[in-house]
Amino acid sequence: MPGSPESRLPLSAILEDVAAGSHPEVSVAELTERFGGRALGALIMVFAIICMLPLPPGATTVFGLPLVLLAPQLAAGARAPWLPAKLRNRAMATRDFSAGLARVMPWLKRLEALSRPRLSFMFGGLGQRLIGVVCTLLALVLILPIPLGNLLPATAVAILALSLVQRDGLLAMAGYAVAVASAGVLVIAFGIVASFVRHVLSGGGLP
Repeated sequence: MPGSPESRLPLSAILEDVAAGSHPEVSVAELTERFGGRALGALIMVFAIICMLPLPPGATTVFGLPLVLLAPQLAAGARAPWLPAKLRNRAMATRDFSAGLARVMPWLKRLEALSRPRLSFMFGGLGQRLIGVVCTLLALVLILPIPLGNLLPATAVAILALSLVQRDGLLAMAGYAVAVASAGVLVIAFGIVASFVRHVLSGGGLP
């Protein structure tokens, strides 16, 4: 809750506390409550982190869907997240949540330690909407079944969401840089695929 001691804790500390809890499952509703006034940015970050993990083919389509719902809310200027009840009540085993968290916790803590409020003009109404628009576009990429195409877009979304929570404009600039790199890689990949398809259709056959 805003103004509570927990609202001043780093997100990494809240996530670790949730992962160490005695409940067998962690729900989206619980995370939303624990994040308090930072819930919109924090939830976007959490779902992006999940998409960064090595997942079975098609899994980012499932875990990317909440981002498709949340990121446009950020673009619209919302301050609190809205999710349908079915998604709010969705849960995962605490042991699985803890195992996935362990993979990303070192870099999350490192970023939190290095970041601080700066370049605050990047988080005004227009700045927040821009982050929301970029995250929405990247979320749409994440739900596409592109082999190994999730890492860069998910990383960009996670960094941009964390920059919003931390109010760190320098971190936001890093997130935009990763987003641009992600777009470049996708353009190159699609170009290679298109060239291959044209080669096959022109009678060149398989290499």
